[in-house]
Amino acid sequence: MTRFLPPVERAEVEVIYGSVRYPDEIVDTFQMPEQQKFKLLDGWEEAYLKAVAQEGLRARILAGTPWILAGFAEVVRRRGIPREHYLSFLGAMRRDVRPTPFATLASLIDDYVYGSAIVVGYFLTHVYGHAPGARLVDALVCARELGIALQLTNFARDVFEDHCRGRLYLPLDMLAQEGLDPFNYLEERNEAGLKRAIRALASKAESGYETARKNLNVFAPGCRAAIGSCIEVYQSLNRRILEGDAPVRHRVSVSPSEKFRVLPPDKYWRVPLAYAGLL
Repeated sequence: MTRFLPPVERAEVEVIYGSVRYPDEIVDTFQMPEQQKFKLLDGWEEAYLKAVAQEGLRARILAGTPWILAGFAEVVRRRGIPREHYLSFLGAMRRDVRPTPFATLASLIDDYVYGSAIVVGYFLTHVYGHAPGARLVDALVCARELGIALQLTNFARDVFEDHCRGRLYLPLDMLAQEGLDPFNYLEERNEAGLKRAIRALASKAESGYETARKNLNVFAPGCRAAIGSCIEVYQSLNRRILEGDAPVRHRVSVSPSEKFRVLPPDKYWRVPLAYAGLL
């Protein structure tokens, strides 16, 4: 079980969680004007770049780097994570401060999901490692497909909540196929068409889950239970979206008993599950 993995790896996962959670909190929960949010994100990025340019955790702390960034910079250097991945993540967070719609699914993935989810999967993959006989690139490809699937499920579930935050992640061409536009898609008369658009997005996630499930053996043996559990929980949620008929304003969920029946007894699943709001 993953609880027997080295404590250092578990600590690294916790540091990754903190490094992605704080910018997300700036965007979603800090009650302040947009410009102040941008200023905080810019300052965080500057601190990150300074931290990865330094060697040694102690030196970063003494230089005034926030402890979570000091630890994350250590993970980046130790694990050989390309430093630009985190810059892509912060770019996605900035886009959420002043959101604009996405024309197509390809644009959604390339211009947002890459930074918001795919690179987080890359962080974890560098920590988890790949299986003997597999290549790191094989594990990264699998992580990419899973990251896309997780985020698409998240979008399909949270259409109404995202609307309340001024965000629209359903691609405009998917809305247009149902005769909807970004100005009236949530009106009651459009409920049936909107549900079809949501299911179309959720259906795109299914192939990612299946790809990840079939290629789970590219990851190091010690982390497969955690990743497999994450797939089980998310795909269960995704299929409820595909097969259910709940109102769009109702948030589809997986019950605590269902979640914890499959989750391993440690926190290796914490980062990806946080992105679906399942924690």
